[in-house]
Formats: sequence, C-alpha cells, structure tokens
Amino acid sequence: MLTRKQLDLLKFINDRVKRDGVPPSFDEMKIALDLRSKSGIHRLVTALEERGFIQRLAHRARAIEIVKLPESMQDRGGFTPKIIEGDKTDPPASALPVEAIHAQEVPVMGRIAAGTPIEAISEVSHHVAVPGQMLGGQGHHYALEVKGDSMIDAGINDGDVVVIREQITADNGDIVVALVEGQEATLKRFRRHGSSIALEPANSAYETRVLPDNMVKVQGRLVGLIRSY
Repeated sequence: MLTRKQLDLLKFINDRVKRDGVPPSFDEMKIALDLRSKSGIHRLVTALEERGFIQRLAHRARAIEIVKLPESMQDRGGFTPKIIEGDKTDPPASALPVEAIHAQEVPVMGRIAAGTPIEAISEVSHHVAVPGQMLGGQGHHYALEVKGDSMIDAGINDGDVVVIREQITADNGDIVVALVEGQEATLKRFRRHGSSIALEPANSAYETRVLPDNMVKVQGRLVGLIRSY
C-alpha cells in the first residue's frame, strides 16, 4: 500500500508522461508535492521503485518509466505509456504490443534543436510508425529528431524522435516546437509573461530565451517520444 505522498507523486509522474510524453524533473516533482528539498523526492522515488511501480532507467538523466499503477488510478481509464523504447531492429509482428500493430505513419520533418536554434524544418525526410493511442486520434502530427541536450532534464536526449501535435497555441509549461523570427526552430518549454514569451531549456547549462511574443510562433506541442538504442 502506498502512502498519500507516494500516491501523489506517482499520479503526478503519470499525468506528466501522458501529457508531455516525458517524465517531470525532480525540481518539478518537488514543487508539485510542496516539498522543501529534492531529498524527499529521492526517498519517494526510491520507495515507488522498491514497490515495483516505477523503474529508473540507468545512464539517462532522471529517466523514469512507470511499470504499473494501483487499481485506484487504473479505474480512470488505465495507463498507456507514451514513451516507446527499444532497439533499432524490428521485432516480429507476434512480439509487438497491440498499440504498435495499430500504428500510424507520421512524417519525420528532419531535426529540431534542443540547444541553439537551427534553421526551420519543412521537408519530410522519412516516416516513422507511431502507436495510434499516442496520437489520440485528433489533429495532424509530425515527428522530429532531436539535436542537442538542452532538454535532457525533461528526459529528452540527443537522437530521440519527438512526436508533435500540430497547433499554434500552447499553455504555460508545455514543451513546444517554437519558430523564432520565422527562421529558427527549437524545442523548449513555453511560458508567457505578459507580451513576452520565455523559451525554457531543461538543462542548467543553457539560458532561457525571452522574446517579444510577435517573434515566436508555436508550431506544435510534444505528445510523445521514441527512443532507439
């Protein structure tokens, strides 16, 4: 049986993975649970791991995978992970999960910078199969290969493929594809401050860019992540 804090943390991680396709950072967990230090989060994460609810993935910054959910959370519609992880070889169809068998082809538009913005991307390089459940059946989707490490603390690594739902609006805290001055595209967390837009990295080695809102156009929101080894 989980304590209230353990359950609250598991729910927060699950909600963020379902919303963004990646787990929250330890700082975000600390703020969400109103704890004074990250040491309390480390204890809660360890407890959840020991009880078999989550798994920490080695050699990746704060990467967490949810293994199972308690019945009280499953009653709300069940759990569908939005991060696909596997090797580069295709397994036989009999070994694929149901979600992968019913995959949809999504165009990969090239690379997106998780670091210094790169030139805007508009040409399809190839297609990738994405489980239909990740897409939610709404809107147009596309994929981009991540270049750089500025979002590593959000669980987004160099070489990952991010799945994006095309849209022109975003809520504070969303991870978005942002077009800067009509020429540069970057993957960052979006925050609006009055008439300015902050594009926040998830890596302390990078600085937040604050720009007038007329210089930033949202091109889509992160909904999933595909990682190959």
